[in-house]
Amino acid sequence: MTLPINDLRQCCLEMAQRAKRAATELAQVTGGQKMFWLRRSAQLLLERSLAIAEANRLDLSAANDYGLTDAQIDRLRLTPKRIEEMARGMEAVAMLPEPIGEIISSSVRPNGLVVQKVRVPLGVIFFIYESRPNVTADAAALCVKAGNAVILRGGKEAAHSNAAIVEILAEAAAEAGLPTHAVQLVATADREAVGHFLRMPEYITVTIPRGGESLIRRVSEEARMPVIKHFAGNCHVYLDQSADPDLAETIVVNAKCQRMGV
Repeated sequence: MTLPINDLRQCCLEMAQRAKRAATELAQVTGGQKMFWLRRSAQLLLERSLAIAEANRLDLSAANDYGLTDAQIDRLRLTPKRIEEMARGMEAVAMLPEPIGEIISSSVRPNGLVVQKVRVPLGVIFFIYESRPNVTADAAALCVKAGNAVILRGGKEAAHSNAAIVEILAEAAAEAGLPTHAVQLVATADREAVGHFLRMPEYITVTIPRGGESLIRRVSEEARMPVIKHFAGNCHVYLDQSADPDLAETIVVNAKCQRMGV
């Protein structure tokens, strides 16, 4: 979907505004509500696995038109096992300790004033990623668990898969009493949308890009808010003299060869 420039800018603005309102509401929900959302989302992912697979087939059928490599197609593909892994991932996040309200440190000043460092939500996270639809569930789970609203911008090649997953997450959010727009998906494939969001520091607290070097570089240069980023992948390890060489070799081979597409 491609929109005129003015309409695209307005669409992005409205999405960011909805996310900010959702973030305010999310800061007030209980850990129990978030746990229910995560578990219900996991359940629905399994129950709707056939619908997700059908959406994924639509994406795969267009993979050649997008010029995807075999490795990229592998990242895009959602098998029954991978859908199950998505669900298990959400269950795992549900079981993590509730981060919001945790007191990290506390001290008493000479005048008796108690000073505490307490974990609070960041606000709105703009999460940009490429052809892996499983990241849709992973990113949403971690962001909402930490009390943040998230705007997801996946690759156009995974549009149908991402939409099917986000629809499920939204249904679970309604059942859990979470704000409707806690998790939003950018529907347009227009790359200009990314630029609009990167220029909205009044609504978006932090941007997290996950992808190739060109994406990371663009976000780093254009973003007007903090960016949590990486650049090149880690293709090396440090081996201490006390390490077991055979074990180290096994770890390295597993890390790079377990799934070549990743």
